[in-house]
Amino acid sequence: MNSHIHVPAFDLTGLNALVCGASQGIGKATAEFFAQQGAKVFLLARNFETLEKTRLELKNPELQTCIAADLAKSEDIESALRSIHKITDTIHILVNNAGGPPASPLLTAQPAAFEAALTTHILSQLQLSQALIPRMKEARFGRIINIISTSVRVPIAGLGVSNTIRAATAGFAKTLSNELAPFGITVNNVLPGFTQTERLTTLAHSAASRDRTSVEEVMDGWLKQVPMRRFAEPAEVAATLGFLASREAGYITGVSLQVDGGRIGAI
Repeated sequence: MNSHIHVPAFDLTGLNALVCGASQGIGKATAEFFAQQGAKVFLLARNFETLEKTRLELKNPELQTCIAADLAKSEDIESALRSIHKITDTIHILVNNAGGPPASPLLTAQPAAFEAALTTHILSQLQLSQALIPRMKEARFGRIINIISTSVRVPIAGLGVSNTIRAATAGFAKTLSNELAPFGITVNNVLPGFTQTERLTTLAHSAASRDRTSVEEVMDGWLKQVPMRRFAEPAEVAATLGFLASREAGYITGVSLQVDGGRIGAI
């Protein structure tokens, strides 16, 4: 975590958190933040070696656990859940996070791309939720947070599949938040804007190729859209998740919170 990002005192001590996509970007920063705030973190991603490297960088690494799994494969998720349940009965905080679908205009996208995105971003959440929510209900406490995109508010050019699936994820979350509110379980979405991650670099190269320009020109164009004139750092987005995961955020549910430096023009 970057040293100049102030860490607020959201105490997560005694809480178990499952962070998907924890090997890089915002997922990694979230795992770091949760561990710093006292949570016991289960880091999930496809590459165990990368996860293990991240784990060793966390506060109290001996308390943290790496689980290699592909969210596109239900059998991997089942295996991950078995591994978790060998260590704890209850996950209090679930962070749903997965890499976005490849860039392409909507009309050139193949049906298989939609099917893959639906599996990775919706069906995986359903599987995890069905497995983890019963114990959240027993604990009368739970936090489910989805890392999505500002495309929920304004579709992003060239991301036809992603725009569609991200919107579906937001609808899934809002519906689930209404069902779980009586049990002390909140469900919220975080919508990162331009954030300095590997994904941003990939999208910049794709946009540069599509528009026959340079990556630098693409990045400059994006910066001009942001009133703060800078990209977010993953740690800043992670801090937002830290608040939504906290006990203090117990009356916030069913919201999609932008972390975008003011880029989306609507109030």
